[in-house]
Amino acid sequence: MGGPMPELPSPAKVRQQATDYSSKIFASYNSLKGIVERHEATIQKRWTKKTRQQRLQILLKAWPGMPTSHRPDFEAFRKESKEERERGTKFKDHFMWPYINQEDLSQSKLMLLLINSRGRRPPPAFAAADNDAMHLGRVTKALLAIFLNEHTMVLHGATRAEEYGKLVNWDSHPDAFEWMHTRKQFLPGEGLLILEAQSRLMVFLVDCCRQILHEIPEETITSDVYPVQPEPQLKADSDASGFPSLAIMAAEAPYRLPAELDLSRLTSCLEARKLAAEDHVWSLREDPAYFADQFREIQDHRQEMLSDTQGKPHPATQKLRVNTLWTRVTVSMMMDAYANLETLTELHRQAQNLSAMQKKFEKEIQATRELPKEYMVALLRFRYNLQQASKGPLENLKITVTASPPMRKFFVRDPPPDSETTKILIRSKPGVKMDKVESHLIWLLRILWEDDYELFLAHPPIVVDELERLLQAEPKADALISAHVAKTIGELAILTQCQKQLELYQPWAQQFEMASPEHEESFKKDFITLQKPMTQLHGAFLQKHLDSAARLGEPSGGKFTYPYDKRRTKETVDALRQAEANLDIFWANVDNVTKARVTLFEGTALYRLLSQPRILRRTAEWVDPVKKSESVETSLEKDIWALNRPMSNLFLGQSEQTGQNSSSRSVRSKTKVKTKGEGSQVPINTQPVDAPDFETATDKQPIFAVNARVLKVFRTLFFNPEVTSTPGSVLWHDFLYAMASTGFQIEKLYGSVWQFSPTSESMSVERSIHFHEPHPKGKIPFEVARRHGRRLTRAYGWHGGMFVLKEKE
Repeated sequence: MGGPMPELPSPAKVRQQATDYSSKIFASYNSLKGIVERHEATIQKRWTKKTRQQRLQILLKAWPGMPTSHRPDFEAFRKESKEERERGTKFKDHFMWPYINQEDLSQSKLMLLLINSRGRRPPPAFAAADNDAMHLGRVTKALLAIFLNEHTMVLHGATRAEEYGKLVNWDSHPDAFEWMHTRKQFLPGEGLLILEAQSRLMVFLVDCCRQILHEIPEETITSDVYPVQPEPQLKADSDASGFPSLAIMAAEAPYRLPAELDLSRLTSCLEARKLAAEDHVWSLREDPAYFADQFREIQDHRQEMLSDTQGKPHPATQKLRVNTLWTRVTVSMMMDAYANLETLTELHRQAQNLSAMQKKFEKEIQATRELPKEYMVALLRFRYNLQQASKGPLENLKITVTASPPMRKFFVRDPPPDSETTKILIRSKPGVKMDKVESHLIWLLRILWEDDYELFLAHPPIVVDELERLLQAEPKADALISAHVAKTIGELAILTQCQKQLELYQPWAQQFEMASPEHEESFKKDFITLQKPMTQLHGAFLQKHLDSAARLGEPSGGKFTYPYDKRRTKETVDALRQAEANLDIFWANVDNVTKARVTLFEGTALYRLLSQPRILRRTAEWVDPVKKSESVETSLEKDIWALNRPMSNLFLGQSEQTGQNSSSRSVRSKTKVKTKGEGSQVPINTQPVDAPDFETATDKQPIFAVNARVLKVFRTLFFNPEVTSTPGSVLWHDFLYAMASTGFQIEKLYGSVWQFSPTSESMSVERSIHFHEPHPKGKIPFEVARRHGRRLTRAYGWHGGMFVLKEKE
């Protein structure tokens, strides 16, 4: 193993140290509890009123030399070499108490949360969390635990100082070895580190409270002179937008009582991500403008776009070879979309399964007992799949960060050995200096994308939390992240957040590391089986079979120009239909390759999506207008609703007809189809369809009487050029306001991802939906707003007619 040798003390010495720490911890806890029960409201009021400087004065008096910045363990990890750490770190405080720092505790709320949680819950409730807080210090050997064999230290379940930190010899108790092996209790070395951490922390908190209540004598501060008061409530923090934020919850977590595993929240989040992945696949097939945007975005983030060390472009970007680049972009776009859908569908299925098991074994799940084996294995499988799923976004970060337009100034590409190679070597551009913010951002991103020993040490959820905090705190860092990279960070963050949720499942989460190897081969085998269709598809796409599709898909020459915002004329209708036909031709080509080369599709999420009775929106042929006195449906009204076009003929045993005649691309007058999620029962064929009448289709939908600000948002989302003359962008804050006004609970997740969860009974839907915040500006361009409208139609059956101006009272 290498590294420094741990100290080997006698059992008697360890027992004495543990007893000393435990007595001190419980004495401080009893003092803090007495103070908090009587004076918490006063402490909160006074602390909130103090300036940052006054708060720092109190903090530094109680903890001299307190580290200055957030996550001081990360800073120490960067500053010290492995050899320096192992010789004896200069940053013990940074690694042992990473949550004790001036930046965080001088804020108005975090210190109050810490006082509240530690004063109202006994020390054993925090043993696992305090152990976890030292993770980086322990794995980097900055914090060196003593070694004492054949003993276990009891922390979980203790209620008194005499029990807390009790050292048990394996020979003297039949369960002592089992407790240590299954991680229900602690190794003596890690137990002592936890006790040391808690001992100093509790003394510090009592000291700070006494300073805040400086005029109250020490002997009366917890006496009956001051009766016990009801617990005051601390106001919940929100994002700058006024809505709850996952980043804020993550920042507050070290100061709160450790949370519990919330499988329903986790399942809801994964369901929304799965449905967003379905919407993405759908939109790539349905919307020419969306398809063209995605193609360009992926191309802009390819490493071929970087200049090499001699300032030359990559061979694949040159005119004669550009189809090579287009093929790579096409493969990347499709494989990312398809693989993401498969991964998220499987994770959502497993999360649902875990929720069902949690209910099934409700009576058997007790902290003092083993989890039922079936449930434990399902948790371990979910954990394994989350780790595997994270590799996709991590690999994407490796490619896209260095090539993204804001980051190109820092990186350069080695010249390729030949023009055919797909290997690209990227290095830092020589002579380019980075400031502190830039170097910290790239250091965090590099830890993620290199996915090696350093990421194992630092722990992915911690790195992602730190990255999100940096992007929120430093506008300069945020400006270096393109919208495309922000989406990838958001996808990764949701997966790491799920991992973090599993780690909250104490005391059993401590057993995951030890219990996993026994099942790893079985999990790996199942995962490979699950990936087989995608592996087969990727192989088919790589064998030059997509070259012709790539030519059809690259968006130059205006082939996907889609003037949806223009008033309907024969010219605009023809342009819309031409763009749609061009997109249909591309997908017919891709589907033919898929059909010919892939045999393992049945059972995949992609198969289920593409073979559903869903239909694409397609523009009806232009019909010359008649006199206004006659009531005739306009071409626009027809294309507002779906015309009968199957999403894919891939599994129907019929050839894809791209050049449909007018009879097959029209619907009866006054017929409209409500496309509500997966329940749309429209038969897939190429004949006209009898759809429900408009009034019937919309009967079940509520009518929202809204103010002018909200109406303006929804008129843009469900844009109709006959109603609204000039479409514009939508302010993100206005979009949030409009969604909240219709009964959505809104929460900022990570990266650019926001979750919208229905709360109002009148909405009669349960599924949540995710939207990306526009980056870097807070405006949703019209094209994107229109897509948001289409997604709301698919998810909830919404349309523009549901929103009316509220009458003035």
